[in-house]
Amino acid sequence: MADTEASEPGRQALAGSRGMNGSRRSHWKHVYATRDAVDVSWYQPIPAKSLALIRSTGVPLTAPILDVGGGASTLVDHLLDAGYRDVSVLDIAAEALDKARNRLAARATQIKWIETDITDFVPARSYAVWHDRAVFHFLTKASDREKYLDILRSAIQPHGHFVLATFGPQGPTRCSGLEVKRYSVEQLGDLLGPNFVLRAHEIEEHHTPMGMSQQFLYGWWQADSGQPAAAAH
Repeated sequence: MADTEASEPGRQALAGSRGMNGSRRSHWKHVYATRDAVDVSWYQPIPAKSLALIRSTGVPLTAPILDVGGGASTLVDHLLDAGYRDVSVLDIAAEALDKARNRLAARATQIKWIETDITDFVPARSYAVWHDRAVFHFLTKASDREKYLDILRSAIQPHGHFVLATFGPQGPTRCSGLEVKRYSVEQLGDLLGPNFVLRAHEIEEHHTPMGMSQQFLYGWWQADSGQPAAAAH
């Protein structure tokens, strides 16, 4: 069985989560229990922009990479194909992780799998690259966004990289039956604070399996010190 990477406090936080976090977990468990991975609106057979930005960071193939909300995404397959050897995938839904494990078959043992809500995550290590495509925009409460960013800051390595894809300024206002937040690159920069330096950003029109178009904003920031400054809340 593949390693499951979480500290004891992280497991306790997961076991003790209630209320909104429990509702979030129930929602995503239901989504992945009732739908195929290729049928969800955010599905990409090849996550080209995420891969390009991760490659652009220049981190070595041995660098630790965390894919937040990776679930059933094919990013992990392509990272393995590219030779990256220290990849962790975090998702709130065991059903999503199971889909990826089953798809990878024997290669699943090369991945560290983390089942938790990102706002409950207690990192047991630091990461050279933190990647998130389509988790952050579901955090509509300011308190959840603050938790996420605090965890990011605690887990990113000195001069580490944050690769994020959210709905852009003209993106949808709802997804998978939930409200979402849309962002400009300036808004994200304000949330991250001055010690995250923007390296690149790009708008993508994502075409869903249902034939709809969704605007995504991709950004790559680099922490310019070992202890990135907290953003003003």
